[in-house]
Amino acid sequence: MKFSKLFLVVGSAVVGLASQSSAQQLSGAGASFPAPLYQRWGVEFNKLQPAVQVNYQSVGSGAGVKNFTAGVVDFGASDAAMSDAEIAKVPKGVVMIPATAGEIVYTYNLPGVTGLNLSREAMAGIYLGTVTKWNDPVIAKANPGAKLPDLPIQVAYRSDGSGTTYVFTQHLSAISKDFNDKIGTDKSVTFPVGVGGKGNEGVTALVKQSPGTVGYVEYGYAKGNGLAMANLENKSGKFVTPGVENGAATLANVKLPENLRIWPVDPEGASDYPIVSFTWLLLYKKYDDAAKLKALKDFVAYGLTTGQGFSEELGYIPLPAPVVEKAQAALATVQ
Repeated sequence: MKFSKLFLVVGSAVVGLASQSSAQQLSGAGASFPAPLYQRWGVEFNKLQPAVQVNYQSVGSGAGVKNFTAGVVDFGASDAAMSDAEIAKVPKGVVMIPATAGEIVYTYNLPGVTGLNLSREAMAGIYLGTVTKWNDPVIAKANPGAKLPDLPIQVAYRSDGSGTTYVFTQHLSAISKDFNDKIGTDKSVTFPVGVGGKGNEGVTALVKQSPGTVGYVEYGYAKGNGLAMANLENKSGKFVTPGVENGAATLANVKLPENLRIWPVDPEGASDYPIVSFTWLLLYKKYDDAAKLKALKDFVAYGLTTGQGFSEELGYIPLPAPVVEKAQAALATVQ
């Protein structure tokens, strides 16, 4: 009788383990820029397919590419699309899927000052350390009548390897020769001024807690934390307010190449917001586990369609239909 009871317990445990093993765990890591959206996709997708759980870690684009290259995750994510040299290091091959898009904003903590305009000269000068006070003539010129305080500008930047930094420095390098010569474009650069924070989350926290601070973050982080965002001067000389509509205007003029790797570095349209980027999911060309492959492709397909419906709510730009079509075609090549 004791043996029979033990058998039933073990039998029940075996059934439980079998059920548990049939569930699919998808692990991803990378860019903090799209993290709130990818994590929302994971939650909502799990409601539709309870057997699939998606765990996405916001570790920054640099770490995301490293983890993906090392094969320790099922998918990676980066705001800086992988270069040909980086792709060559991945034995299983790489398929890059543009998954969403967003704006990088100058968010600032300056009590009493709203609707701040930053010229191209001011945008570069703040991170070059040549514009050091909020009432600097370079800032005052673009804000006539504003009561700008005689307060030092505290600069916040990303301390980790970041696709957000890549896109941000790429734009500043395009609009300022001094910035290009002294700092340049990369996922990690050495700024001459400021304090670093890890992830978009870290920079947002630095700005939020310290009056006089300015930082560059993805629009959704600033919006979600109720932080002020500057209007930025674009190539046509207009000061454009960050927001989904103006970001979408920028993307509407982008022609995606066959390799799906492009950045609108310095868009020319009168209503274009100047710093907009796609961000990419990184998938292997081949997966050994057929069940995992199906779960992953189902998840990404969900993100490219139904999942786009959460974009505006979280501060992202829904992908234009032509981009979704090319992304779906790329997804179909994953085996």
